[in-house]
Amino acid sequence: EMSTAEVYMQACKLVGVVPVSYFIRNLDSPTMILTHHGLGPLGCKALAIALTDMHITTLGLGDNHIQAEGAKYLVEMLRANFTIQHLDLSANHLKSAGAEYVAKMLLDNISLKSIKLSGNRYIDDDAKYFADALSTNSRIKELDLSHNEFRATGGEHLGQLLNNEGLEVLDLSWNHLRMKGAVAFCAGLKVNIMLKHLDLSWNGFGNEGALAMGEALKFNNTLVYLNLNNNRLTNEGVSMLCKGLEFNDTLRVLLLAYNSLTVEGALALVHVVKNTPKTALEEINICNVLVNENFVHLLEVTCQEHPGLDVHYGGVGGFIAKKPPKRVDPMKVIQDYLDQRKLRLWDFFRNIDKDGTMRVPVADFRKAVQQSSIPLDRYQIEELIQRLDRDRTGMVDY
Repeated sequence: EMSTAEVYMQACKLVGVVPVSYFIRNLDSPTMILTHHGLGPLGCKALAIALTDMHITTLGLGDNHIQAEGAKYLVEMLRANFTIQHLDLSANHLKSAGAEYVAKMLLDNISLKSIKLSGNRYIDDDAKYFADALSTNSRIKELDLSHNEFRATGGEHLGQLLNNEGLEVLDLSWNHLRMKGAVAFCAGLKVNIMLKHLDLSWNGFGNEGALAMGEALKFNNTLVYLNLNNNRLTNEGVSMLCKGLEFNDTLRVLLLAYNSLTVEGALALVHVVKNTPKTALEEINICNVLVNENFVHLLEVTCQEHPGLDVHYGGVGGFIAKKPPKRVDPMKVIQDYLDQRKLRLWDFFRNIDKDGTMRVPVADFRKAVQQSSIPLDRYQIEELIQRLDRDRTGMVDY
């Protein structure tokens, strides 16, 4: 019986391609990332032959120009391989024919949990393939369809895709979901009962889409993360969105950066948090919006009632002309506070970290500091968090 390496070498010889040495060197790894290897359809065919009996959980084939033909070989392989759980086929020029192959595979696949199909030039009609496939497959938890060409009709199909009862993470950023497409998609979100993480950035939703999203948020009670960065929203659109936020008690993160907002829209967002006791919002990103002192005051008051709230804004008008007040290093403030009480920094973190994981969610850390008697203002707390979570992972390691 031939080894996997021998099977692969023979397959490469059969189809006339040069073997990928990285693949041969990593045959024992459960993760096989072959991004940017220039496989092409035939290289993918040789790989598929070898992968049929391999026990791997993650297969990354992004940017290999495998096209629809290569997708066909992979689909045949996946009918026999039941160990692959995470598949990346991004940027492979799969187009409509490839979409059909992948969707047919998803109809009866029992192992895949996540699939990335970003940048494959899918068009509106291709969205129907995925909607139909996921109508019966509730095992897929994460789906990436970003950087494609879904528009109005695509939005309708993607809205129907949300009837799926398993999908938790969906990335549709960098498409063309505008007007009718945005409204149709939001109609699906309105009745969805599973999705937790949704990225719609760079779609041009506009105010019409914001109105539809506001309606969806009135009824949706599972979404916790919503990215609407760069979607042509104005203050009017944000006002419509806020009407939905008044009824929502699950959304924690709302990203609205690089829209056409002013301080008026920023005030509306903070007002809705202040006036909605049951809100779950912890982070609002409007990092390009220049605010005023009224906004800062309202935010201060709101944070007293909602200590976990973190709003990223662009700065206060005229702030550059003023000399910013000098603040004491927040780490020194904490250390002095602990020294006075003969406590260790370790004890402080352990008191927050109930599970003993050595990691604390930023929201929990912020809330603990705000509710303590440590003399730190909101700006010092944010400076501290930025230092402790430099990579913006949402976690503070200690």
